[in-house]
Amino acid sequence: MNKNKAYIRYTRFVLVWIFVVILAGGVVRMTQSGMGCPDWPKCFGRWVPPTDASQLPADFEKYLSTQDIDHSFNAYHTWIEYINRLTGAVLGILVFAHMIWSFRLYFKTQRSIFWWSLLLVLTTGFQAWLGKMVVAHNLAVVKVTTHMLVAIVIAAIPLIILALLNKRKENVPAYLKHLTVVALVLVLLQVVLGTDVREQIDEISKPLGYQQRELWLSGLDNMFLLHRSTSWLVLAVCLFLFWRSRPYTSLRLHGNLTAAFVLIALGAGLSLYFFNMPAIMQPVHLLTACLLSVTLFSFRLQMK
Repeated sequence: MNKNKAYIRYTRFVLVWIFVVILAGGVVRMTQSGMGCPDWPKCFGRWVPPTDASQLPADFEKYLSTQDIDHSFNAYHTWIEYINRLTGAVLGILVFAHMIWSFRLYFKTQRSIFWWSLLLVLTTGFQAWLGKMVVAHNLAVVKVTTHMLVAIVIAAIPLIILALLNKRKENVPAYLKHLTVVALVLVLLQVVLGTDVREQIDEISKPLGYQQRELWLSGLDNMFLLHRSTSWLVLAVCLFLFWRSRPYTSLRLHGNLTAAFVLIALGAGLSLYFFNMPAIMQPVHLLTACLLSVTLFSFRLQMK
């Protein structure tokens, strides 16, 4: 196999794994398992967390006292959070190997690819540190939002590398390029607003024992109204991009993905609103919003 083709395939695999990590994080949020491991990088002071309360260390109370979910050991929460951390650790190994490969293959011929790959390693490391800060501050709102945005930045870097290796770009009208950027900014704004709404829901649902889902939306402030209203604008812009990209063969896939992801994200959001916050729709909503933002970024990279 041609080395360049193998490298491109591996870069795409890294991109897919980044979304596996994002999905794992969404499952953590769905199950309220964010403090299932109350310390970092270990879990209850162990590299492999306990499966039963009898396996807790003698000083386990100092860990449980920091939990924001409950004050008793919950193996379900612990292992969901631990698996999330494992997916992140695998990503760290993958991006480090990617950097080594980039150095060996492109440092002399196309050095910018190596620098982007190095940035991918550094950003992934920063994300790991930020994960530690999220745990240390009991899922503080600003840190959770930053954690989400950094994940999107990490996903964008492999796309930049792939774009550098792609010599075919489409020449499109200036308005289409500008509109793609506008759509991307709107989607990122929606991610930030959605994260804020999710934090409000955590505060509302916690006193209810994470039950009575029909009451969760009643206490939300104007941030939710802005998030809900802006979603229709995002839908209109993305569907317009889909329609206008049809004449360009190389952009058709991006247009199709943009339409698909925005419709799925909106459908998941409507399900959350009208069907009392079904748990499964929370990671679907989050994942498709991230996929949409990355697709729009890739959309723009394909344009001259």
